[in-house]
Amino acid sequence: MVKDVTEQAALVRRGDVSALELVDAAIARLAEKRELNVLVHEQFEAARAEAARPLRDGPLAGVPFLLKDLGQAQAGVPERMGSRALRDHVAAETAWTVERYLAAGLIICGRTNTAEFGNHCATEPALFGRTLNPWRPELSPGGSSGGSAAAVAAGLIGAASGSDGTGSIRMPAACCGLVGLKPRRARSSFAPSAGVALDGLSTTHALTRSVRDTALLLDVIAGSAPGDPFPPPPPARPFVQEVGADPGRLRVLRLEEPPFPGTPDPRVQAVADHAARTLEDLGHHVVSGVLSFDPEVVRRAISVIHAVDNAATFTWLLEELGRRPEPDELDPVTWDMLNEGLELTALDHISAIDDLHAQARRLASVFASADILLCPTLNVLPPPPGALSSSRGSVDAFFDVEFASTGATAVANATGWPAITLPLGEVDGLPVGVQMMALEEAVLLRVAAQLEEAVPWADRHPNGFADV
Repeated sequence: MVKDVTEQAALVRRGDVSALELVDAAIARLAEKRELNVLVHEQFEAARAEAARPLRDGPLAGVPFLLKDLGQAQAGVPERMGSRALRDHVAAETAWTVERYLAAGLIICGRTNTAEFGNHCATEPALFGRTLNPWRPELSPGGSSGGSAAAVAAGLIGAASGSDGTGSIRMPAACCGLVGLKPRRARSSFAPSAGVALDGLSTTHALTRSVRDTALLLDVIAGSAPGDPFPPPPPARPFVQEVGADPGRLRVLRLEEPPFPGTPDPRVQAVADHAARTLEDLGHHVVSGVLSFDPEVVRRAISVIHAVDNAATFTWLLEELGRRPEPDELDPVTWDMLNEGLELTALDHISAIDDLHAQARRLASVFASADILLCPTLNVLPPPPGALSSSRGSVDAFFDVEFASTGATAVANATGWPAITLPLGEVDGLPVGVQMMALEEAVLLRVAAQLEEAVPWADRHPNGFADV
């Protein structure tokens, strides 16, 4: 199985392998497993040319990498964002995070499949078709970062980028048996095109197989660009130094029930309960409880923000295309969101933001008596295609269905807290993720590293992909 990016970088530094050898091997794996439909744009020849040149002086020099085809623009490279309306679109500028990846020495081999504009926790865009879950092809790999998740889970690449607006890193990580961290709000920059994304709901990071890779890649993209509106407090030290650091004895709140309407599969809940017992065995204090907030207000606020964001995207499309998109050029859910967004008022929008912030303050009261919240990442096992990508007739109804499956993931987006999912179990041969939320990434990384050692997953792979 492909080594994690930390080890790949070490091999290149020691001279045990060349960057070109790593890139050629990654390209061969990606080409061999095209049936998974993880790539929507191949940059193989450009990657080979980059690997043959003198390497940049970065911590990941010579390591192959994939970019999600949404929010990770690279100037001169096609960027379709999962939309038929953008099938001919080429990015005019490079995202700040991509600049950071390139400066770290990563070599971009291609772009991964995503839901249209990240609107679904699924990866089934009409433009490119659905990505398959390497654990079981008839099931979804999750989304919207599903192309990245499937590529990493299948061992085609060591790590790949993603983004997370209601769970779009953590949800596919759970479906594909990976580590998925949503950083705290504003941990990285949306420069040069934006100050925030989805009014602060969305953040950017990566999908990996190891906690140390998650920490290292967070160090790569952490920081603020000049002019960013809400730079976060800098970390006390590099995030990689938190991996293996003693977290002390922490107070862990095990959530007794999902924060939004929906019932966890008992088998999924059992994996989270086992994780709670493992944390007790590691010396942490675990109690059970619930979150105090109004889930209906939060769900409605998220619906409004997504609808308004899609309306803004529609306005941009009119300018970009010079015409109105044809009915079949946008997915039904996108039309639902943008049509509702165009009917909302400025007062609706600002009220949704105010409501979200008010509920976040209520939710934050939990940290007066807890350091970490623990729960299943999802209420369900990996769902079938269509389960989370179909139009429900309204944006509210769409998110009711999504949140019934994704459990507590949207809480971290609403509050801005960091959250991490770890592949701590299996049910019927399918991976199950357990989620932790805290106020700082450092706390999550310390405890995640403890759990990685106590319940290792490095040798757990989808059937048929262990020796890719």
